This record gives sequence, structure tokens and C-alpha cells, in this order.
Amino acid sequence: MKILHLDTNHPLLIDQLNDLGFTNNEDYTSSKAEIENKIHLYDGFIIRSRFSIDKNFLDKATNLKFIARVGAGLENINCDYATSKNIELIAAPEGNRNAVGEHSLGMLLSLFNKLNKADKEVRNGKWLREENRGIELDGRTVGLIGYGNMGKSFAKKLRGFDVEVLCYDLKPNVSDENCKQVTLEELQKKAAILSLHTPQTELTKNMINEKFINNFKNNFWLINTARGKSVVTKDLVSALETGKILGAGLDVLEYEKASFENLFSDNKLPEAFKYLIHSENVILSPHVAGWTVESKEKLAQTIVDKIKNKFC
Repeated sequence: MKILHLDTNHPLLIDQLNDLGFTNNEDYTSSKAEIENKIHLYDGFIIRSRFSIDKNFLDKATNLKFIARVGAGLENINCDYATSKNIELIAAPEGNRNAVGEHSLGMLLSLFNKLNKADKEVRNGKWLREENRGIELDGRTVGLIGYGNMGKSFAKKLRGFDVEVLCYDLKPNVSDENCKQVTLEELQKKAAILSLHTPQTELTKNMINEKFINNFKNNFWLINTARGKSVVTKDLVSALETGKILGAGLDVLEYEKASFENLFSDNKLPEAFKYLIHSENVILSPHVAGWTVESKEKLAQTIVDKIKNKFC
């Protein structure tokens, strides 16, 4: 079987696939149109997020048996159409779930202890202790939306704290020793912290909007290491301004795209984003929650193992 690699990954991916007898070709620079002209030569290809895999692309892939994405989600692939063509879809959420769980916890504790604010002040010669008095996680209720690989990892990290962990998930019977599944209404009634662990779907786009936020009984903290388009940024900002949302840790943004940097260079910053970047109770990171040294290797190994189990 011939495999085309469209993004660079950990070297073990190609090394181990070579050892298994696959023929591996790499193309990290050709345009999508150029790839379409030769994709019929391959039995599988491996991608991260270089471009979307749409119906037209899949129609050109006449010999394709699988698509593997070195990541957790498959939203850049037309999954329904691929499945209709009997193409196996392979993802690797197991590979970076630990990293996401740790990052989520790190963001939450940093917010609670005002670490980003305190760090900047100390570097500028300010020693403000009372102004940087933190709060503790123990005794609070944490609500998770989505209880798959990422949600379960975060819940496991919370076992070291005296907290109640609740989750809402479309799948039934996902409760375990780390988390109790509840209705959305109960989660919104009890949670003091909300952490998102959902894929990008039509159901999750713009999910965190003004109505959703105001349905929470308590003022709450928001952590988003899932997908940026799940949160309506202007509604988040409104809630931060009123104190309904006490602070936010955002690893992903509504504005994410290849030209993100142009928002700054072209003076096109949306007003809502201007608020976020100047807010002391907001922590931002560039979609790196699952992006650790260890997860790079784990993601690649997961893909190898799944291809081996299915095609060897």
C-alpha cells in the first residue's frame, strides 16, 4: 500500500510504517490542486490541518482506503462522503488527551491565582500582594461539556482536588469514577467552572452564546481547549464585562485561521478580541493545549497502531 504524507509529523510515523511494509511518499509543499492530480495513486494519506478534504478531493482519490489525521478531530474532512466511499477514517484523540487535560488545569489554576497579571507586575517593579490574592479550587463544582477523551483526561486531573465534577454529553451512560453525567440544566444550575471538550460540529458552533451563558445560575469561569467557533466572542466579552463570566482561559479562538497574524499586521483586530488581549482575567494560548513534546510522539504512535491493526 502507498501512503502520501501531507504534513510533517514525528519521524517514528514514517519509520514504523516503512518497517510494516508500506511505501511512504512525502509532499509538504504542493498545492491542493497538485495533490488532487496524483492522489489517485495512493491507498491512504496522512494529514494534520493543511487543507480541507472535500467532496471534489475525495472524488479524485479513486483508490483511497483510508485517511489518517494526526490530531483529535476530523472536522477538516467531509466524513459523511468519505464513509459513503468506504474510506476508513482514523484520528488520534488518545495521543494528546493527557496534554489537553494538563493544559486545561494549568489555565484554570493560573486564572484562580492571577499568575499572568502578577507575573507582568513583578517584571515591572510592582509588588502587589493583596491585589493578587487568589482563590482555591477546592469546594467548587466543575462542569464539563463533552466527556470523551479530553473531558475524561481533565476529570482525572481533578481527582487531586476536593471538587464535584459534572458532565453533559449527548452520549448516554458516560459517567465514571471521576465524573457524574447530568442534564445540561443541572450543570448550568451547579457549575462554578465550565470547561469545553467538544468537537466542532453544527451543534457546537456558537454554542456558548448570550442565552447559554445567562442560563447559568452562578457566575462562572470558562476554559476552552476545544474549538474556537464554539464560543461567540462578543457574547463572551459582554459576560466578562458584567462579571457573569469571572475569567476565561482560551487556547482556541473564533478568529483562528492561517492568516491569524494578519489581524495584527493589517489593523483588523475585532473589537471583542481587543478586549480579550487587554483583559487581566483572560489567558490566551495559540491552540497548543494538545501540543507537547510527548503528545507529538503519542499522536504519531497512535496513527501507526491504528493503521497496523486495520491493514496489516
